Amino acid sequence: MKFGYLRSAISCVFISVGENQRSNAICLLEIQNSGLSTAVGYPLDTVKVRIQTEGHYNGIWHCIQETYRTERVLGFYKGVSASVFTVSLISSVSFGTYRNFLCNICKLRYGTADAKPSGLDVSLAGSAAGAVRVVLMTPSEVAKVRMQTQRNPHSSVTSSQPKYRGSLHCLKVIAKEEGFGGLYKGCSALLWRDCSSSAIYFLTYSSLCDWLTPAGKNKPGLLVVLLSGGSAGVLAWGLATPMDVLKSRMQVDESGQHKYKGLIHCARESIRKEGIKVLFKGLGLNCIRAFPVNMVVFVTYEAVLRFTEHFTNKK
Repeated sequence: MKFGYLRSAISCVFISVGENQRSNAICLLEIQNSGLSTAVGYPLDTVKVRIQTEGHYNGIWHCIQETYRTERVLGFYKGVSASVFTVSLISSVSFGTYRNFLCNICKLRYGTADAKPSGLDVSLAGSAAGAVRVVLMTPSEVAKVRMQTQRNPHSSVTSSQPKYRGSLHCLKVIAKEEGFGGLYKGCSALLWRDCSSSAIYFLTYSSLCDWLTPAGKNKPGLLVVLLSGGSAGVLAWGLATPMDVLKSRMQVDESGQHKYKGLIHCARESIRKEGIKVLFKGLGLNCIRAFPVNMVVFVTYEAVLRFTEHFTNKK
């Protein structure tokens, strides 16, 4: 899927020429950044999804052991190629959208895109970025979860043919068996998760940078960016985990199973059978991944902002 046209369209609608260059640079850097972080953190994501959707694991280490015993190392990387590609593009669009919406909000409220935004401004722009992510990423997210939970034992165990032979084949099978709606399973949970967590994510980062930056400096230092970015990622994922659990459970529900009728039914049934603690499965893994990944994400983001700012000022 190609999202370059969407990025350009958003940029043309919401920002000026100078900000357009900045947003495009953010998009390009985030493509590389997100692809690398996704590839590195993917095994933990596979373990997290399996713990959230399957009840027979005693913990993280037990899931790792069982996955390796039956599927070897490749079992941790099911669906990774498509995920790296789509997450990279979607994350770049998400950061570009956030920047564009924030500039547009500042123009409407304060008359200039360079005005200091309020917490509400940052939250609204973050929610908009989350909504855009949901629209673009839900089909690939469904395919990722199906691939990660598909049992495809190592050849030394059995030679059975898996249902899904890859991410693209998975999308094709889902569309054929479940229709267009199947590609957007869990969309309601994903919308709640990403809109709220993105608002918290950007608001936390912005607030911590303001708080930790010494008076008289208008830009946060490297240490402040690292700490603020990592903390924003941990807080956002910590609050997003309940919806992340429900999202994964709804998406793994294939045609013919129909375990869940919707978001509320999924939450009610999950809590009834496993207690309220079920909503926090994978919380530790989400937070472990979030801190280092988002430190790098925001260091890249700030570097691009400063580079393009210096470039546009020279012009």
